[in-house]
Amino acid sequence: MKIDIIAGARPNFMKIAPIIEAISKARATGADISYRLIHTGQHYDKNMSGSFFVELEIPEPDVNMGAGGGTQAEQTAAIMVGYERLLMEERSDLCLVVGDVTSTMACAISAQKLHVKVAHVEAGIRSGDWTMPEEINRMVTDSITNYFFTTTTIADESLRRSGVTDDRIFRVGNTMIDTLLHHRPRFVMPPVWNEIGLKQGQYIVMTLHRPANVDEEEKFRELLGEIIHHAHGLPVVFPVHPRTARVIQAILSGASIGEDVSGLSKARSAIEASNLYMIEPLGYLEFNYLVERSKAVITDSGGITEETTVMGIPCMTLRDNTERPETITVGTNELIGTNPAAIGPAMKLLFDGGWKKGAIPELWDGHTAERIVKVLLELRDL
Repeated sequence: MKIDIIAGARPNFMKIAPIIEAISKARATGADISYRLIHTGQHYDKNMSGSFFVELEIPEPDVNMGAGGGTQAEQTAAIMVGYERLLMEERSDLCLVVGDVTSTMACAISAQKLHVKVAHVEAGIRSGDWTMPEEINRMVTDSITNYFFTTTTIADESLRRSGVTDDRIFRVGNTMIDTLLHHRPRFVMPPVWNEIGLKQGQYIVMTLHRPANVDEEEKFRELLGEIIHHAHGLPVVFPVHPRTARVIQAILSGASIGEDVSGLSKARSAIEASNLYMIEPLGYLEFNYLVERSKAVITDSGGITEETTVMGIPCMTLRDNTERPETITVGTNELIGTNPAAIGPAMKLLFDGGWKKGAIPELWDGHTAERIVKVLLELRDL
């Protein structure tokens, strides 16, 4: 059985790394399974993509399609064309896609059009928010998937409601947590730790990049102002996503948001606050070193809420919905919303010691990839 493993953007790499390792281990015991690693090139910034191959011990891709850049439609088209060409040259038995990025959807479509079956890792998660490109990617991918690997019973039920039969749903857990637990002993202290004198439990980590939070100057300034004001003077460490940096810079210069303007130093000057530290994006090992030792995380990301749940770190999500409700019902995450007025009460709860302890969802145990490979080897209709 030859499997194409698709990766194209930063969130994908944490999800494929343990699957590659599990396939390699199975193959070493004589199992008839192999993979072709395909990097679509959707993310091409080194900090957002390239460094992850080294940090997460992922082998060099067998194919790099270099399809980064352009609008979402242009990117989707480039990935579909590139993967179609690849399959016509050398067909695989299965296309395995992960998560909810453009590459996930695009490769699933190309595979099915050439009658190559599709397996989706992290299937069935939904936010219900059609303004999110990721939600469209999830829905389209799951509508043409053959085998669904899910993280929780919530995802199972979502798939059942859409008509997927139980024989195609495999609840296996979360491969992102496999990666987190495997690499946790290898977390690396980033330079910012000593540069500003951080101490365990005495700082807050923040990540913001979604348009609802960063695209409007007044709203963005108000969010930052509330966070800084209610941080009790603790350092707020803000690794700035490239998109967010472009937005801040555009606000400063009067340029359009998509226009290329100068570096992060200008973005820093937009906000005057002695306890806000805006830094370049961090690699996986450095970023999670900070998260694990923080007092709390404030974010609008999805994946970070899973990692904070497993590490037992309080997490505030500045969104009105989430595709990962288990991080709220079971874990340490709370959905705060995008209204800046909600930050103060949440921070008060945190500093008063009233934040929930949380627990770890079932099967988030570091063995998800092994379960995925076991299922793949048991499937007889590929």
